[in-house]
Amino acid sequence: MEDLLNFTYSNIQMIYILILSIFLGIEVISNVPAVLHTPLMSGANAIHGVVIIGAIIVMGSAAPDNYLAIVLGFIAVIFGTLNVVGGFVVTDRMLEMFQKKKKK
Repeated sequence: MEDLLNFTYSNIQMIYILILSIFLGIEVISNVPAVLHTPLMSGANAIHGVVIIGAIIVMGSAAPDNYLAIVLGFIAVIFGTLNVVGGFVVTDRMLEMFQKKKKK
């Protein structure tokens, strides 16, 4: 019975931290000026390489019969990769705006 209470208490703490981080993220992002939003977000998207590494570690350490961990890890790798590539594409397009136009 004590193990069940500790498990529930631990889950409640994780949910509490998740809710606080959501509110903190909304507050931080809403106070970013529009001029800085695109460079900030393109750089933040590139940080999602950590998500890719974490997902690979989860998939590698999962038991072979734990299909849920493997599928969720694979989905995290796909979404993390899309986010990293998207961040670099946005950064590249943003930097193209500052290059001089070539004369024909």
